[in-house]
Amino acid sequence: MKLLSEMLKDLKHEVIKGSGDPLISALVYDSRKVEKDCIFVCIEGMNFDGHSAAGEAARKGAAALIVSKDVGEIAGDTRVIKVDDTRYALAVLSAAWFSNPADSLVTIGVTGTKGKTTTTYLIKSILENSGKKVGLVGTIETIIGDEHIPSKNTTPESYVLQETFRKMVDAGIECVVMEASSQGFKLHRTAGFVFDYGIFTNLESDHIGPGEHESFEEYLECKSMLFRQCKKGIVNGDDKHTPDVIKNHTCEIMSYGMGESCDLRATDLKFINGGSFLGVDFHVSGLQEFDARISMPGRFSVYNAMCAISLCLNFGVDRDVMLKALDSAKVKGRIEFVKVSDDYSLMIDYAHNAMALESLLKTLKAYEVGRLVCLFGCGGNRSKERRYEMGEVSGKLADLTVITSDNPRFEEPQDIINDIKTGISKTDGKYVEICDRREAIKYVIENGQKGDVIVLAGKGHEDYQEIRGEKHHMDERELIADVMKELGR
Repeated sequence: MKLLSEMLKDLKHEVIKGSGDPLISALVYDSRKVEKDCIFVCIEGMNFDGHSAAGEAARKGAAALIVSKDVGEIAGDTRVIKVDDTRYALAVLSAAWFSNPADSLVTIGVTGTKGKTTTTYLIKSILENSGKKVGLVGTIETIIGDEHIPSKNTTPESYVLQETFRKMVDAGIECVVMEASSQGFKLHRTAGFVFDYGIFTNLESDHIGPGEHESFEEYLECKSMLFRQCKKGIVNGDDKHTPDVIKNHTCEIMSYGMGESCDLRATDLKFINGGSFLGVDFHVSGLQEFDARISMPGRFSVYNAMCAISLCLNFGVDRDVMLKALDSAKVKGRIEFVKVSDDYSLMIDYAHNAMALESLLKTLKAYEVGRLVCLFGCGGNRSKERRYEMGEVSGKLADLTVITSDNPRFEEPQDIINDIKTGISKTDGKYVEICDRREAIKYVIENGQKGDVIVLAGKGHEDYQEIRGEKHHMDERELIADVMKELGR
């Protein structure tokens, strides 16, 4: 328990009603969890405004209400405390409630449109190989020691984030690397502490629309907030949006990339086809001089590697340790190779929109491969334009497209497949349709040819299929294993 004054000391506020300094039993932002002597933070969400539950919270014995607008007459001894933004207040209060755990961690925030997930895992791999205990918070999972917790959001709510930091400190974690999403900044989930390092990967037009960002300008502005909330910024010096992202920065800046102006540069890229993997050899120059390899394909993998190298140079990581970690790092569902044959390669990737799929397929086509086979579906109750676009991209770039089911949700899988075919019909691409995803995977494994690269796109790290409001367990790695057993391989 903490005194109310202790909770409020770092928060700009105005006491509208009440006095005294009670002991606080809990910090709550869900009206269903209000308890006696708690602080209830009135959050305005998309579907429910916590301010409407202020009176009920007072009747349940809340010691204090945190509000940003009028909540009418509040009976009893409950204090009413007004702030400019209750989401920001929740972040500051959460940090105080968990005794500011970020102060005991080296915090690393990674923002950008693409590459966040892979970059966080690369950084974690390198730092752990150097002997540090590293936690991770991201799209796929939160990792605290041996505990792996599936994620609901890329950047969790501020209370959950601070609670996670506290668990990490208690578990002896020294550093935490986390994905810092634009929504996380917009909703102040990362407020209440200062990052030791802020990283920017790249920026493309994405996440624009209802429930996300009103415009690209707002999207960029949210990304830029990291560089007013960190001590040192590490940025992609080649991205055209970098000058705007760091425009009003308050931190020291270091750049990486392939351009001459970057502090750390990658040159002499050589694409490597290792049979069971596709990678890149490259030379690092600038602040350091050495040769490196990343066992993931394409220029964008080199950018991810350079980002991780730039960060880890600040930790004084031994070069050989860094190179070994880069060469062996694997990320679930991100260009994840699964061995099924000596003749061809099969990979799982999360590419689930046209932009990501186009980037992936173009990258793979740059290697000397046989056919490029792309298996994918699209989610139900989502834009039909995405289906048309993904169909057209695969039709243009893949030698064979296998259209199947993804997360149909409340739509009929065949209707979604028909929409994808509308996109493919704009191209000369060959395709087959197999609605059952397991059968589709069996088809590509049975019919793989020497030199093929087969991509299972869209599901990535997900281990479920959502049908009629229920999530049914479905992990593509398990489907592959079942098919291999059935085929006697």
